[in-house]
Amino acid sequence: MSVQEERKREVGRRAAELVRDGMVVGLGTGSTANHFIDRLGERVRESLQIRAVPTSQRTADRAEALGIELVTLEKCPRLDLAIDGADQIDPDGNLIKGLGGALLREKRVARAAREFVVIADASKEVSHLGIGCPIPVEVEAIRQEEVSRSLRALGGDPRPRMRDGRLYRTDNGNPILDTHFDGVGDPFVLEEHLNSLPGVLENGLFPGMAHRILIADRSGVREWIPPTRPETDRQDP
Repeated sequence: MSVQEERKREVGRRAAELVRDGMVVGLGTGSTANHFIDRLGERVRESLQIRAVPTSQRTADRAEALGIELVTLEKCPRLDLAIDGADQIDPDGNLIKGLGGALLREKRVARAAREFVVIADASKEVSHLGIGCPIPVEVEAIRQEEVSRSLRALGGDPRPRMRDGRLYRTDNGNPILDTHFDGVGDPFVLEEHLNSLPGVLENGLFPGMAHRILIADRSGVREWIPPTRPETDRQDP
């Protein structure tokens, strides 16, 4: 296991200890979230009783194989806790997510949680969002070209995500435009602009959504509270 993977494992397992008996938990998607899910499965076998809402089919398959009881967000619209990774984290705790392709469900789950905890290794910390990392934008397939033009008008460089030479589709059946900007000015404003474009279903900017962030680095796991953290018991409008 590489040093980076070991750090992901360490922070994922630490996050699993935040889960308490009786909770309904949102399960993230990605390599760091997988370590969290694996430890959570161990705790379930040790008698922890929880229910979980997965953010992707990959996560659902992994959790189910580990004996974790799964429910839908429709059945449990209010979660006690959601734990997920991130692709970039700025000093204010704003995030880019979605390189794993699950951004729409990830954002729904994060918004539904009383506490949203982000886990990552130190390589995900950046001084400025968007440098060297695209913002994933999930779009309606029939409006992909229209959305591409709109993104270019906003100063972005959208590129359809491909996989094995074919257009990538999310679990929801939609394509993703990985959109490069020359850095992100105000992530709150850009998120609003992106989601206002006709044909856009969701984007990978998660500004002001994390309540806590756990980072694994050479000294272990450190925890910090973002200055832009949301209210602990927020409700969606």
